[in-house]
Amino acid sequence: MVGTATRSAGDGAPRFLAYPRAITVQSGTDAVLSCQITGDPQPSILWEKDKTPIKPSGRFHVEAKGDLYSLLVSHATPQDSGLYICKAKNSVGETYAAATLKVEAGEPQEEERCSSSEAPSFLVAPSSTRVCRGEDVMFTCRVSGQPCPVLEWEKDGHKLSDLFETSHFAVGQEPEDWHFLKLFGARPPDGGVYVCRARSGSREALAAAVLLVESRALLDGVPGAKAFAVTVGKHAKFRCYVTGKPKPEIVWQKDGEPLAPGRRHLVYEDREGYFILKVLYCKPQDQGLYVCTASNTAGQTLSAVQLQVKEHRLRFQVQLADVEVAEREDAVLECQVPLETIPTAWYLEDRELQPSHKYVMEERGVVRRLTIRDARTDDDGIYLCQMKDKGRSIAEVSVRGMIVKRLPRKLDVMEGENAVFCVETREAAEGTCWSRDGLQLRESLRTVLKSFGRTHLLVLVHVTRQDAGIISFTVGESQTSSQLRVKCVKRDPPSTPVAAEMSVAESNAALLAWCPAPDAHLRPPSRYLLERREAAEGEWVQCLATDLPSRVRVLGDSVPREADYCFRVCAANEHGRSSPVEFPGSVHLAPAARLERGLQDVRVRDGEDARFSLELSAVVNGTWFLDGTRLGEEEEACGRCSMRHRGMEHSLLIRGARVADSGAQVTFVSGEVRDSATLHVQGEQGARPGVLLREEQRGLSSGLPVLLECHVSPPGALVRWLKDGEAVPLDDVIAVQAEGCVRRLLLRSAGPLDTGMYTCDAGDDAVSFVVTVTEAPVRIVSSNEEAPHTYVAGQRVELWCQLSRPVALVRWYKDGEEVEADKSLVLEQEGPRHRLVLPCARPQDTGEFVCDASGDSVLRPTMCPLAEAPVRIVSSNEEAPHTYVAGQRVELWCQLSRPAAPVRWYKDGEEVEADKSLVLEQEGPRHRLVLPCARPQDTGEFVCNTGDVSVSYHISVAGWWHSRVVL
Repeated sequence: MVGTATRSAGDGAPRFLAYPRAITVQSGTDAVLSCQITGDPQPSILWEKDKTPIKPSGRFHVEAKGDLYSLLVSHATPQDSGLYICKAKNSVGETYAAATLKVEAGEPQEEERCSSSEAPSFLVAPSSTRVCRGEDVMFTCRVSGQPCPVLEWEKDGHKLSDLFETSHFAVGQEPEDWHFLKLFGARPPDGGVYVCRARSGSREALAAAVLLVESRALLDGVPGAKAFAVTVGKHAKFRCYVTGKPKPEIVWQKDGEPLAPGRRHLVYEDREGYFILKVLYCKPQDQGLYVCTASNTAGQTLSAVQLQVKEHRLRFQVQLADVEVAEREDAVLECQVPLETIPTAWYLEDRELQPSHKYVMEERGVVRRLTIRDARTDDDGIYLCQMKDKGRSIAEVSVRGMIVKRLPRKLDVMEGENAVFCVETREAAEGTCWSRDGLQLRESLRTVLKSFGRTHLLVLVHVTRQDAGIISFTVGESQTSSQLRVKCVKRDPPSTPVAAEMSVAESNAALLAWCPAPDAHLRPPSRYLLERREAAEGEWVQCLATDLPSRVRVLGDSVPREADYCFRVCAANEHGRSSPVEFPGSVHLAPAARLERGLQDVRVRDGEDARFSLELSAVVNGTWFLDGTRLGEEEEACGRCSMRHRGMEHSLLIRGARVADSGAQVTFVSGEVRDSATLHVQGEQGARPGVLLREEQRGLSSGLPVLLECHVSPPGALVRWLKDGEAVPLDDVIAVQAEGCVRRLLLRSAGPLDTGMYTCDAGDDAVSFVVTVTEAPVRIVSSNEEAPHTYVAGQRVELWCQLSRPVALVRWYKDGEEVEADKSLVLEQEGPRHRLVLPCARPQDTGEFVCDASGDSVLRPTMCPLAEAPVRIVSSNEEAPHTYVAGQRVELWCQLSRPAAPVRWYKDGEEVEADKSLVLEQEGPRHRLVLPCARPQDTGEFVCNTGDVSVSYHISVAGWWHSRVVL
């Protein structure tokens, strides 16, 4: 049964790649329900039984490994039978699938016998071993039984206490029924047959192992030989440094037999001149004596190491066996684990395999099987089956086909070096093809294609980062591939400019000058970046980019608002930017302003407040004058005047205007802008009768005052004002005035709703005014459309447009789609100015932004691509001496140009992982690799890689074996 509920369409909703299957088990055995689920974001998983959620505890255990999820029911009983449902849910949607579990009861007699007692048995028996004199010996085993078995150890039929003093051996038990016997400092008489006897009630089980103790060290035949241990499945690397003239010939041997390069044996000379033998994925049979022999016409020398391959205490009952198949056949690998409940994973060398049509993985009891369908040349390699946190089993798969020597799975080459690929075929072949990322490669000056009989070569000369990709060789239906990775050569950004000076002799301008760094010829800059910020507060904003160092004149028109500004400059090239140098001092700059909305005459009654306002095209300061007197300098007209400056709007409020103030001249001055208006104050007048004189028609724009006036006779005549036949309501917007024979109706700020027919009714006569108020079209009067819009990731981006009136609908679009405000995009309005702000620009913000003001006018500023500032390693302890003695603390560090950059550490080309012996730390932009207690095997090349640049450290820990011989 399968069900799905999705809240929104998309590929991120959870879905089952493999559904749980109905199973039937015997009572007392373990039952496992497994499924494979994918989803983005990763879904949460819930198991239910008969619609009741299952909480992992006791006999129920839930496990997740990648996209594989399983429910383990330990020692299942008939009561565990039922319908089990697996539900997967994320923010995009949810799905579920169900399967039935049936637990069958066993034979009654057997069930009764098992419930009371169980014969002891060895799940893991002790293993025979051979050691040298003085080494410690450990025998381990795992036993089951009811009641809990009691274990006794014997040697050659005698109790250990009868043969050894108590300080020579130790017997103990560990969790999960593991038992051990340990002998300290083995001696030749300790050799013999050791028996472990497990008793449970009247029942007994035995297991035996043989111990051989060499009377002399195994290395006596080779002078100077050292011991080296490695765990099964790990790599063993031997290094030998030899000098001589002529250059010595190197031969590697194991137990007296020459070693030839192969699938698991790599032989090469590294960049430091060391001769390297690397044994990949060590097996127990790799244990032995390894000798490096160097010889030339002057003589011979050698160095040796005894390799010990340690196995995990929990080992496979049946190991994997090497397999050889013909191309296009299926290859089958099979092994057996100690317990059927132990989970395993399959690897092709260092890549974990997932169940698919190509890789079929089966688990039947203790049997683990991997089937590689339709084996090809690239399937040739080393395969591992690994028990979780336990032992490994290793096998080699050989695929016989047209290609007998395949490409390496990956090849790392420094930028500027040559990349060489070599393939051998079973016989000379025609119609071969080399390709990169699926595109066929052709012969050119930088691409060499050559075939010599069965050998086929591809050489990429002086590789660049563009050469990286999947390199493939095809002949007939056979193909082999390799991943080419090009490592960048470390390059530095330019140095900081010098001699930064700022001149402020010119009004409303600054003259900035600087010189290139003295070493600019070594690290030439491609451009100089000038930044500014307000002196009081604010962030640095890039305002200019120039190719050459020179004098730059910064005008007031280039800044967004009037303020004191500071400036700084830095040099930049493709590898990064230098530290900035700040120009000394600051300068007061103000943009040139234009009058967008001017002052209007104001008419008020005696005692009312009068408000004057105007709007400019830029944020600048200004000065108000009342009848030629500057407000703010003296008494501000007895404290009745207050001024306000908000964005681009300036306003003046005169409180309690008097009749004596009527006719006063109000003036505003800011730079080249000057505007004036008149204050009209009307006193209280008595009512006078009147007669209507004439009819008028008025048409005007919204926001302006409307004054309807008529003359009556006699002066004391009474009138009524009507609008569309209804009496006009008197409020703060509409006022009626009578002065002698004049009757007035004042609309202080007309709007579209005030459109209509106004009538002044004197009883026997009337006059009408047709008033039409139209909404002035919205215009975008200014913007920063023409400013450069090229930014670096992390910068603040501000796009703005100023409308012809404050109350207007504005919509912002990006690449044709309307945007909405969130944490990464802020929409602001300040009067008639509308802004779109990106507080921290990202590369995905690149595109075309449009400001649409009610469809009447459109602003189209286009943002150029955002450049992610490349990560630089600004300092490190690369040049410090890195020679240590075993037990010392080793600290390698590098400091990056920004804190959030990812870093990977490598040792001898392989990425390292943190554990007890290796600590990875980060503190801001500084990254560290720490070896708390250095060991000889820590000797090697460590690399700190940021993706763009890297730095190398050559570590030497005394105690590592090597021979330095001059022949």
